[in-house]
Amino acid sequence: MSTAEPITEIDDSCPALLRNAPGGVEFNKLRKRLIRQVRETLDTYGMVRPGARWLVALSGGKDSYGLLAVLMDLKWRGLLPVELLACNLDQGQPNFPKHILPDFLTRNGIAHRIEYQDTYSIVTDKLPQGSTYCSLCSRLRRGHLYRIAREEGCSALVLGHHREDILETFFMNLFHGGKLAAMPPKLLNDEGDVEVLRPLALCAEGDLARFAEALEFPIIPCDLCGSQDGLQRNAMKVMLDEFERKMPGRKDVMIRALGTINPSHMLDPKLFDFAALAARETQ
Repeated sequence: MSTAEPITEIDDSCPALLRNAPGGVEFNKLRKRLIRQVRETLDTYGMVRPGARWLVALSGGKDSYGLLAVLMDLKWRGLLPVELLACNLDQGQPNFPKHILPDFLTRNGIAHRIEYQDTYSIVTDKLPQGSTYCSLCSRLRRGHLYRIAREEGCSALVLGHHREDILETFFMNLFHGGKLAAMPPKLLNDEGDVEVLRPLALCAEGDLARFAEALEFPIIPCDLCGSQDGLQRNAMKVMLDEFERKMPGRKDVMIRALGTINPSHMLDPKLFDFAALAARETQ
């Protein structure tokens, strides 16, 4: 998948969810940037196996809509030889508008599966009011998505985590977990039968927000995690935004740094054999 191949303009044969895209220069630049970044991630981390079937998790937020749109755009252009199945896991959140995603997916002719599992009640029952729900909610959701991937014959679960998600996770682990770890663009689940892919790893959250607004995706807010104040992740987001404001381009530098690691210049003896280092004896 060569990143040097030209990107053709949108026409009436493209996926339905892109047919009403703005035709201006700014949107075209944005679309091409997202396509270029996703293709780079797919290539760098060896994500694509022709003929594979991918389960694309769709939450109703800007990031997962953008992920689905870019993947469908690439598939339409013949640059992504895999089968896509969109999947929304309805977790039983109060006032969740159940009709929006099925209507959107059906209207745009997108193959999909809607699954209902009341994880909301489990999370709120097990954790005291005011607790951070994200970790437990994520584990429960991921378990169901792995199951659905197996049932649908999908080799990969594709998630909409972007550049900021990865950087925020890195700094949360650094400040609160005492370790250097982030969200890898590609990993295997514990059972070793489903790959987890994050094709948006290099994409900026702001670009995805502008993309979703331009395409008028029907955004569904998260009333579980998103309604809680004071989350550690929010503090990381504020810190990163301040870095970017004072030093534009820092986020891109940091995300590249996570892929350019020199083990001999870190402090982990499991990654580099410091004990074996010794100066040559001089005569």
